[in-house]
Amino acid sequence: MTQQNAKNKEIFSKNLAYYMNKKGVDRNTLCADLDLKYTTVRDWLKGITYPRIGKIELLANYFNINKSDLIEDKTEKNNSISSKINFDPRQAILLSNYNKLNDNRKDKLVRISEKLLAEEDGKVVDICEKRAKYKTRKRVSLPAPGKVSAGTGYWQEDDYDTMVDFYEDEIPDENEYDTIAIVVGHSMEPKIKNGDFLFIKLKNQVDLNKIGIFKVDGENYVKKLKSDRLESLNKDYDDIQLSEENDIRTIGEVVDVYREC
Repeated sequence: MTQQNAKNKEIFSKNLAYYMNKKGVDRNTLCADLDLKYTTVRDWLKGITYPRIGKIELLANYFNINKSDLIEDKTEKNNSISSKINFDPRQAILLSNYNKLNDNRKDKLVRISEKLLAEEDGKVVDICEKRAKYKTRKRVSLPAPGKVSAGTGYWQEDDYDTMVDFYEDEIPDENEYDTIAIVVGHSMEPKIKNGDFLFIKLKNQVDLNKIGIFKVDGENYVKKLKSDRLESLNKDYDDIQLSEENDIRTIGEVVDVYREC
């Protein structure tokens, strides 16, 4: 074993332990969640073996980080940067967060920073006009369920279909959602507003405290799932109690929200 290989294993083991601790998972949980052998993870943590690139990518996705966060010496890297630049602590946090974002979200962060800078200088920026310079428009057809209620209930329209323009850097990758719906009503404000477009992953069950699309007695609702009810975030609206008297089924989970300017 070369000295560099041994160092790479040590760096990986430290980084893996760090992100496991940060996420609050132990070895057994990690193995169960990613279908890994106990001995494999044990050897990674002890610096005995080094994972293949596919496993590194699997772990990075699980921790929602970059692959480089697992294989690079973070201490060495941070010390090198700090020696060249006198960072405000907030700059370090901002840079760290930026590096962990995908390209689409990096673009969003740049646009937000430009808007804030313009406001600081006393200028008014039309962010809709400015962001049009970054990306072209992408036309997306809205399939069923079409409309969902954030109010007192919206009856499913069998033939509902329309075309809406989206900025392609502001919508999820196609493999992250299955369908799109438009919101009618105000019961989920301020998080979800009337007229918002919801990107939905179709599934038969969503986790507690997640926002999903639910069909109750034939009407489609967007609500937050609690143990005994479907919750409205706007307290001016009633929750929907989970009862055997109602025909309630899950359509899917809301993975992203798009709001027009």
